[in-house]
Amino acid sequence: MIVVTAAEMQAMDRKTIDEIGIPGRVLMENAGRGATRAFLEHIYRNGARPVGVLAGRGNNGGDGLVMARYLARMGVEVRIFLTSTRDRLQGDAAANDRLLSALNIPVTEIPDAAAFAACQGAMRHCGYWIDALFGTGLNSDVRGYLRDVIQFVNQLQKPLLAVDIPSGLHSDTGHPCGVCIQATVTATFGHPKIGHLLQPGAGFCGRLVLIDIGIPPLITQWADPRQRLITGRAVRRWLPRRASDSHKGHTGHLLVVAGAAGKTGAAIMSAQAALRVGAGLVTLAAPQSLSPILEGRLIEAMTWPVPDNGQGQWPSEAFTAIEQAAMEKRCIAIGPGMGTSTAARDLVRRVASALDLPLVIDADGLNNLVGGLAVLAGRSAPTILTPHPGEMARLLDQSVAAVQHDRMAAVRRLARQTRSHVILKGARSLVADPDGKVWINPTGNTGMASGGMGDVLTGAVAGLLAQGLQPSQAAGAAVFLHGLSADLLSEEASRGYLATEVMDALPLAMQRIFDNPPAPPVEQPLL
Repeated sequence: MIVVTAAEMQAMDRKTIDEIGIPGRVLMENAGRGATRAFLEHIYRNGARPVGVLAGRGNNGGDGLVMARYLARMGVEVRIFLTSTRDRLQGDAAANDRLLSALNIPVTEIPDAAAFAACQGAMRHCGYWIDALFGTGLNSDVRGYLRDVIQFVNQLQKPLLAVDIPSGLHSDTGHPCGVCIQATVTATFGHPKIGHLLQPGAGFCGRLVLIDIGIPPLITQWADPRQRLITGRAVRRWLPRRASDSHKGHTGHLLVVAGAAGKTGAAIMSAQAALRVGAGLVTLAAPQSLSPILEGRLIEAMTWPVPDNGQGQWPSEAFTAIEQAAMEKRCIAIGPGMGTSTAARDLVRRVASALDLPLVIDADGLNNLVGGLAVLAGRSAPTILTPHPGEMARLLDQSVAAVQHDRMAAVRRLARQTRSHVILKGARSLVADPDGKVWINPTGNTGMASGGMGDVLTGAVAGLLAQGLQPSQAAGAAVFLHGLSADLLSEEASRGYLATEVMDALPLAMQRIFDNPPAPPVEQPLL
């Protein structure tokens, strides 16, 4: 499913108007009519109390005026609160205001704090709300009395439909611009925006409904948006089909390089997760003194003991053993639980530079690349990096806050800098290709906030890569299945389940994909 930035959507609107010849007023009419249908279907229940329409003076406000006209024509009592004077309206919004005047539908002007204070009693009387104050173009903090207006409407806690995007929400980052409307339902136009899908924006949007306003498909093709939402149907296309005579030699053999004293669990989970997504064979290379622990837990996977000093740490000469272990493997996963000693750092960098195999790097593998990312840009085989925000911050030499403020920019930057595929983990994980295309993952829940989840994801990515999926498909399918496994567990318990339980649910998640893929968090178009 296509996801757009504010600029991409605005360009599509403009091209539709200027080159296709569909007037902007027609697009606004379609938007208002579709949003009215969404309001009646999802918000409005009875006529006991009026509907409040909070309208700004731009096109978003114009959409709200169209909605007010449709509702009034149906006999719904509507109270319009315009955060401007009517004489300041322009273009299509002004045209729709003139229609309201012709139909004797009153509009209350609240262009300043005094006018807002005077009409708060009337606003409190409204039982439902339509938010058409700001659109997707907002990119600075809401200030002055409009900040108070948003806070006031939120405090009313009434069912509310946001027109296109909750006012105050940044369309491209999903972060509030100081304050933000809390919507029950958001009716958006054309395509979902990034801010609808990333957190915390998704929480402000409530239920997301997509409205078809008549933008031709060829305009979308022209715009070529660089964001996509991962869907269950897409994952079903990506997952490999098996012939009736398939055997373990057909389904991939991967090498996992992981583990150190005190962190054997990370290595075990990574290896087992690869098997859980269908990899045919898995070999785990780890310091030899860990073998009793690893071989006691890994029944289906093989081990490749790397001679060490008896302390469970990686030796300085480990690369020779790993080079041998990598022979005839389809890909390598490296990093979980291996530590950040000098020997471990040198091993990660040597593997990345010298072994021409697809490579998945996570956890300490990433930490061992801090300050040495140049080694990745020269690789000919695909690389997949799987940082959480802290690891991403170290790799980019930024603060975690900076990464989280614009996750889309961060994941694109690392992907382009390293010519790698990058998974930025977290709520609504992102998957970036080296060319800048980003996939947004909708699955997963807060029950995943516990240790070991990333190790399971590493194994899932590598296991799918070993089965022949393209790197972007392996990364996208893995994050979707990983989150879906947790979603299946959350049907029984919202928290307290373990990473190993998510891992064990991966086959069930794949079967769900084949049988009945979950619907995306965007309801399909209403015209």
